[in-house]
Amino acid sequence: MTSPAPTPSPGAPGSDIPAVSVTPGGLATTTLTVRNDSDIVEAYGLEVVGECAAWATVEPARVSLYPGTSETVTIRLEPPRSPEVRAGELPLAVRVLPTEHPEAVRVPESTVHVEEFRQLRAEIAPRRRRGWLRGRYRLALRNEGNGPVTLGFTPAQPGEELRFTVKPAEQKLEPGESAEVGLRARIGKPVWFGAPVIWPFTVTVAETAEPDSARPEPADTIRTPLDAEFVQIPVFPKWLLAVLAALVALLLAWFTLVRPAVRSAAKEAADEVVQQRPTPGADEQSGQGTGTGGGRPGSGGAGTQPGTGGGDGAGTETGPGGGGGGGVAGGQQGSATIDVQTAGGADKTGTYKVPEGKVFGITDIVVANFQGDEGVLTINFGERKITTIALETIRNQDYHWVTPIRIAANDTVTAQVTCAKPGTPATGRRAQECHEVLNVSGVLSSTR
Repeated sequence: MTSPAPTPSPGAPGSDIPAVSVTPGGLATTTLTVRNDSDIVEAYGLEVVGECAAWATVEPARVSLYPGTSETVTIRLEPPRSPEVRAGELPLAVRVLPTEHPEAVRVPESTVHVEEFRQLRAEIAPRRRRGWLRGRYRLALRNEGNGPVTLGFTPAQPGEELRFTVKPAEQKLEPGESAEVGLRARIGKPVWFGAPVIWPFTVTVAETAEPDSARPEPADTIRTPLDAEFVQIPVFPKWLLAVLAALVALLLAWFTLVRPAVRSAAKEAADEVVQQRPTPGADEQSGQGTGTGGGRPGSGGAGTQPGTGGGDGAGTETGPGGGGGGGVAGGQQGSATIDVQTAGGADKTGTYKVPEGKVFGITDIVVANFQGDEGVLTINFGERKITTIALETIRNQDYHWVTPIRIAANDTVTAQVTCAKPGTPATGRRAQECHEVLNVSGVLSSTR
């Protein structure tokens, strides 16, 4: 904006400057007329001083005048769009310094009206929060305008199932000032089972009108919507139900398969002990039956064990542990857990080794991907690959066999995890590592 300069007073090297208005981020101009009323040729240096000096210039910055002549220079005002340039009236002064007579320096003054502008930076963090009934958020605010503002907050959610609390309810910010406001979202009823429920909502940050203000609302009045979500997780997650189902299956297997087998083995062992006990008078009967020809009773081997004499050759009996070996004795229910944690982009293998002198007959496995990791899990029994699973397709998975898969002593059960991307557990924060758990169950028997 340019205004005509007034006629300078006689004998003065400079004159007054017209007032001007400027918008931060824009350009405005005004003028200053310099007149040489001395009797010599004089050069004048011109420089803006005061609060406007950082963003004001004079063009040209130096003029040379003959006696009795004058020249009009232009003052350019270009304030940045920044909170540091406060709205309101600022003094504008130009120092006019004669080269030959520096003692005759003059500083004509005027005013610059800096227009007000509004600008707010607002963020909500985190954008997504997980929980059973409530989630806490924070609103990060910064006033990037050049005037003070008072802000209010209006949360809204379709259906109005969520209840919100904002502290403080209003926040006043000076130019360049930052602040944080707490927000809590709460749901009335828990989700006991099933999938998580996502509740999207919006928080509108808006400038509140002053109660006694009669000025019209400016075009750049602050009104900023912020979007966020509350993810309500079930109290009992799916993986827990799968683990409970596996435990119930193991208990049923124990009562229907293992326990009757143990009782039967105990009964057979007791019967064998009873059969090995000698019958009263058996020594006399065996002595009489093993004699030869007309010899005296018992001459065929007095004091010999049953079945070792001549005669009709009674066969020997095999007690417990006799005969051929190599079979599997009665076992007991057993299980092993392999816990694998590995960073994103890496591979790691967890191992369970069957003890020396044991055989593991596996009937059940349960895989737990409770974080929702992404990647690949490969399960091997010894040299045999059982399955390869894409982790992103499961949270929990179980497998069962009617006929146990036998793993010999010193062989291994391995779970190899290739972590592509760690998931987000119930805490709501993304995990730093993939975390998978493999549980194998079956009958652990001794070899003989």
